[in-house]
Amino acid sequence: MRTTGMIMVAAIGLMPAALTATPFRIAEVAVLDNPWGMAFLPDGQALVTEKPGRIRILRTNGQLSAPLSGVPAVFAGGQNGLLDVALSHGFATNRRIYFTFTETVGGVARLALASATFADERLTNVTVIWRALPASGGGHPGGRIAVTSDESIYLTTGDRQQFTPAQDPLQGLGKILKVNRLGQPRSGNPFLGNPAYLPEIWTLGHRNPYGLAYDGRRRILWSHEMGPSGGDELNVIVAGRNYGWPEVSEGDHYDGRPIPRHSTRPEFAPPAYAWPHTAAPSGLIVYRGTLFSGWRNSLIAGGLAGQSLYRFATSGATITAVERFPIGFRVRDVEQGPDGALWVLTDGSSGRILKLTPAP
Repeated sequence: MRTTGMIMVAAIGLMPAALTATPFRIAEVAVLDNPWGMAFLPDGQALVTEKPGRIRILRTNGQLSAPLSGVPAVFAGGQNGLLDVALSHGFATNRRIYFTFTETVGGVARLALASATFADERLTNVTVIWRALPASGGGHPGGRIAVTSDESIYLTTGDRQQFTPAQDPLQGLGKILKVNRLGQPRSGNPFLGNPAYLPEIWTLGHRNPYGLAYDGRRRILWSHEMGPSGGDELNVIVAGRNYGWPEVSEGDHYDGRPIPRHSTRPEFAPPAYAWPHTAAPSGLIVYRGTLFSGWRNSLIAGGLAGQSLYRFATSGATITAVERFPIGFRVRDVEQGPDGALWVLTDGSSGRILKLTPAP
């Protein structure tokens, strides 16, 4: 192991995910058009995004509301659209939410982060607080959000399948960013005051990060990203580190050309875990419930290509065991409900909202 700041980062874990008998019952709650992100409200209802440009409320009885008014125009198509949603840490009093979407700039899609006030089943005070520069229409935009207790907002951005921007410190592609509620760089950001870097950059060298979760108790930020052909990885995110894409990967190019492994370039942070098969991970939480016995403090990730949930047992910043639970659908997002149940969004035009509870 090696120490980075106060976090102990283990060498890459390459253990296969143990294919485990499914320990839960799956109940279909609702069907949506390309659901992408979900956030539970204090009253037990949830906000759910649909990639074409809608946000709905999932009632506690499983019914869906009409689309909320006030959602800005969304550039949807391919991987672009209305993406993640998260609550302000002070939501109970300020009613503020954050969401990501792609907007069009001269016909080219650009990732944007917005804040809004949610009340009376509509959005008001909608303000775009951050935009990716430069605009780029191809590939995966990223867009996952994690909000901490001091109202720091972590945001993932994809490299839009352009490779080199992930290593360019003056581009907002292929990065994990940290901003405040106004979209400004947080004080204490590792590159603040360095003119060679965008000040909002927290880490760089990412390919397609579609999972982000902050463990506030352990003060660890986790993210996973899709590799090229193979090489999907789960990372401990440490301020100022470079995670190597496209210089290194645990996978190879789609045409078979090899990519150097992390072990060949010690200046790049290695993954905490690299999937030995293509999972196309999407969605990530730190499980805090007690409904699933023995799962507390585990990481739970979804898999699009893997059509599974993955549970990572952790010891600090080390992965100690991995389990895979087949779902039978492409999993776009996973969230924890108020009672500790797991909620899963599946991919596609008839995407499902599934509720998972322990099997009897």
